[in-house]
Amino acid sequence: MSTLTTPHIDVHRAGDRMKTRVAWLDSKHSFSFGEHYDPDNTHHGLLLVNNEDIVLPGEGFETHPHRDMEIVTWVLSGSLVHQDSLGHSGVIYPGLAQRMSAGAGILHSEKNDSWRISTAPAHEEPVHFVQMWVVPDEPGLTPGYQQLEIDDELAGGGLVTVASGLPRYRDRTAIAINSSHSALHVARLAGPAEPAEVRLPEAPYLHLFVARGEVDMEGVGPLYEGDAVRMVRSGGQRVTANIPSEILVWEMHARLGGQ
Repeated sequence: MSTLTTPHIDVHRAGDRMKTRVAWLDSKHSFSFGEHYDPDNTHHGLLLVNNEDIVLPGEGFETHPHRDMEIVTWVLSGSLVHQDSLGHSGVIYPGLAQRMSAGAGILHSEKNDSWRISTAPAHEEPVHFVQMWVVPDEPGLTPGYQQLEIDDELAGGGLVTVASGLPRYRDRTAIAINSSHSALHVARLAGPAEPAEVRLPEAPYLHLFVARGEVDMEGVGPLYEGDAVRMVRSGGQRVTANIPSEILVWEMHARLGGQ
């Protein structure tokens, strides 16, 4: 549990993120990732990775290993095919909650196979998604996989608890993660034609990411697509959409190292 007592709000703009660009991938990193390392930007709370990726059709991440990480993937448009060494396979698309618990070790691949899975053979499109990693409660857990469609819940416009290990959300969590101090909430906000706002939870650590659109955050001002806000000992602010928008909010009650 955090011992920090001073509220702090830090805005990180989309254009300041580290970037990886190759022929088939456009990836933007909110925290240090891969060859991009900044000792002052390694995590917030228990969140180590918040990557926004665009992958071209027929391309993707070949089979590679992970361990001791809770990995949540949230697709904004297109579709992503997951396959892993435990025999799990699935197509991840907007409105589907998905997590992989790497635990003691797992191999998986993620591909944009829209040209294979589409009902329209000529239909190919990039897949746009956000992948987030949080630290599990302990190392060496049994690897696992879970997915669930929650499109109907998101249509209500409020904060929907997508993934959580926090006991307080046990009865309304779409998928579970092995991190008893963390929860991911998602809101799709309608914008000014149908005024839509949510109020952030209060927690020792919050991370808000604007996945789509444009919002106003109370006490902060306008936030645009790709912007993020890191909060310490804060919360309760209203977030209002200016245009149709989607926000991802991590609520965390501990940080890396347990401090």
